[in-house]
Amino acid sequence: MNILAIETATPASSVAIGSDGDVLGSAVNVDRRGHVGFLIPAINFCFGQAGWDPADVDIVAVDIGPGPYTGLRAGIATAEAFAAAVGAPVVTVSSLTVIALRAATGRRRIWPVVDMRRGQFAVAPFRPLPGGVAPDGTPEVIKPHDFRALLEAEGSDSLVVGDWASMPESTWTGLHRVRKGRPRYPSAATLIEIATMKAARGETTDVADVRPLYMREPDVQINWKAFREEDAWPR
Repeated sequence: MNILAIETATPASSVAIGSDGDVLGSAVNVDRRGHVGFLIPAINFCFGQAGWDPADVDIVAVDIGPGPYTGLRAGIATAEAFAAAVGAPVVTVSSLTVIALRAATGRRRIWPVVDMRRGQFAVAPFRPLPGGVAPDGTPEVIKPHDFRALLEAEGSDSLVVGDWASMPESTWTGLHRVRKGRPRYPSAATLIEIATMKAARGETTDVADVRPLYMREPDVQINWKAFREEDAWPR
């Protein structure tokens, strides 16, 4: 099963391609405004690494958020356009799940964090399982002081991962049962791992049914129709 994975939910855009769970090519760029210009060259670069053509892709995986609108929409629009062009189904994954899966913990409750800007952060609790993680609550967009209150009310030790460094230092002062760790950003390589498992269970989506998980109103409105109609893919 050949998968193209596209990740743009945070400033760290990434693209990866993999087969049966093994990553064969990847590219990463950290630039909060550089998602659109990065994606198509990165996809072509990854194809060159693996010797693939677009028609070799069986599944397109994409992070649907939460995340800032502009970057998130760039990744989703690119995934939709590519999947439609090659006739591939789509696997959608939350950015919070992608971050939580790479957290290094054996027992602590995991809290991935995505910076939504304007002083707001998307968070959700996960519990560690052998070989993975499972959701342990509802995602929400929250202010740093409210997130601190959640952590103070926790009855167990917690591990905070993701973009916690963008929160004020006062968020963490005196929280003795809370540790902060990596990864900071989700990655397309991890997206391939999740998409491989979901596709094997038949959890795919038609292109027309892909929906972003914004969790709040967008800051800007962009004409993505023209972006989708670009003849960007090599034949």
